[in-house]
Amino acid sequence: MILRHLSLSNFRSYLRLDTDIPRRILLLSGGNAQGKTTLLESLFYCASFSSPLSAADRQLIHFNVLNDPVAVARMIVEFEREGASHRMEVRIILENAEKGGRTRKEILLDGIKSSAQKAIGTFPCVLFLPQMTRILEGPPDERRRYMNIMLSQSVPGYARALSEQKQILTRRNALLKLLAERRTDPSQLDYWDMMLAQRSAILIRQRANALLSLKKFAQEIHLQLTDSHELLSLSYLPGFDPLHPDLYVGKPAQNPVKEEAIFSLSDDEIIHSYTRYLKEFRENDIRRGSTSVGAHRDDFSIFSSGIDLCTYGSRGQVRTALLSLKLAEIEWMKEHTGTSPLLLLDETLAELDEKRSLDLLSRLEQYDQAILTTTDQTHFPTSFTENNTIWQVNGGVIKK
Repeated sequence: MILRHLSLSNFRSYLRLDTDIPRRILLLSGGNAQGKTTLLESLFYCASFSSPLSAADRQLIHFNVLNDPVAVARMIVEFEREGASHRMEVRIILENAEKGGRTRKEILLDGIKSSAQKAIGTFPCVLFLPQMTRILEGPPDERRRYMNIMLSQSVPGYARALSEQKQILTRRNALLKLLAERRTDPSQLDYWDMMLAQRSAILIRQRANALLSLKKFAQEIHLQLTDSHELLSLSYLPGFDPLHPDLYVGKPAQNPVKEEAIFSLSDDEIIHSYTRYLKEFRENDIRRGSTSVGAHRDDFSIFSSGIDLCTYGSRGQVRTALLSLKLAEIEWMKEHTGTSPLLLLDETLAELDEKRSLDLLSRLEQYDQAILTTTDQTHFPTSFTENNTIWQVNGGVIKK
């Protein structure tokens, strides 16, 4: 996939931007808080329909228009994929802003309205931000979010199964609290248990398969970035172990589970295993008022030469491992979708030594298209800057 054109209106610091995007590698250079990361954020929003930097879409709308009766931020990407041209428009709409109105989004794909579930994956992107080290250093929900965005862009039906699983989980938890208050028949949970297990089976099989392939790509890339000094490994830590329901009944799985073994299970086998877990934990869940085991508690570990990076990794190790993971994500998405995603790298070379920086830049030359940012062009060798496009960004204005 190749991005050809980007238009922004009232998106964060950009009142208006309308520009063609060059092929190959584009380097955005400028000081802090000038709009470089915002441009990457807008592109990733068109890929995932969520912001990696803001909890609320309202924050993405330029403050100059927040007093309008209807405030609208608009993003338009024009791109080529598999020989065909496409146009995606995403609008973030806020009505009655002065009265605390709610935002909603509209998505038009080639002029036709679409839901986020249907449109996700149409414009695939892989994003690296320095803040994303929390994928390794943060709690399990950060790693689940990472997997969910990657899989939603690449596996048809995953986004829908994830959305339905969250809705069912909310209703089951509400019923658990009601049962605790009124002490009524717990068999009312049977229906929701089956519904939850059906959606969870899709999630756990796809996560296991993704981590299996991702591990292979990440190991190869990490060896290149560390001059063959560090071996990276990923291990799936599911919220329940569908392979050993008898062994682990009474407690959730605590140890890594072989991804290939999980993916080889049928959906029916995973459903059967999970419903057994849910019944075993039912009394405990009623007391807690929440579901204690399941795909909503999945996690994965990341080790470098035997060191748990989530707990003991240095800043340099964590950053390099995250870059390896993101570059592996590109290879995995290409393998599963048949198209190359757009690579977005923010402050790419910060905190990397010269050897790792050169190895990374060498690898970037292999990709169809990438957009990088920097506050200091001297981090990049002359051979790199002379052969690629550089734009200066200042206060939301681009100078080519």
